[in-house]
Amino acid sequence: MTDGLVLPGIGGSGEAHWQSLWEAEDGGLARFAPADWDRPELAEWTGALERALSNFSRPPLLIAHSLACLLVAHAAERLSGHVRGAFLVAVPDPDGPAFPTQAASFRDVPARVLPFPALIVASSDDPYGTPEHARRRARDWGAGLVEIGARGHINGASGLGVWREGRRLFDAFAAGARASG
Repeated sequence: MTDGLVLPGIGGSGEAHWQSLWEAEDGGLARFAPADWDRPELAEWTGALERALSNFSRPPLLIAHSLACLLVAHAAERLSGHVRGAFLVAVPDPDGPAFPTQAASFRDVPARVLPFPALIVASSDDPYGTPEHARRRARDWGAGLVEIGARGHINGASGLGVWREGRRLFDAFAAGARASG
């Protein structure tokens, strides 16, 4: 069991998404709940994240997918001391052609080192962010990077199911975060 906060991207990670499947398996995971999954506003999502963190008795690990990775980067300074680390999967490129227009408030992403451990997991054929973009974000944020090959956007449509490979990566990251915290 892990104290973790699941941060889905746009749409909220449906029932076939690995985040939802992990939650079903692990009672130590909770999900943050912004007011609108489909029309995200950075300020509102940041408030929802802060409210969700207040429900933990000790700092959790963040398990972010897609747009929520950008949320973590934007809120990082406010999160310092309130999270043990961030597992960031499929970081989208806000300047890329596929970035959703309804997420415009997330665009100006800080390029500073995160104040907590972070690991980025990237796919070589993610339509929302190239491997080069993932590498740049890893450098900017002082994060580790694992490139897992062609897995699309690493979401429900990628057909990963419970994504055991990702869970092993997360568990190793969590063990390292415990050791350093």
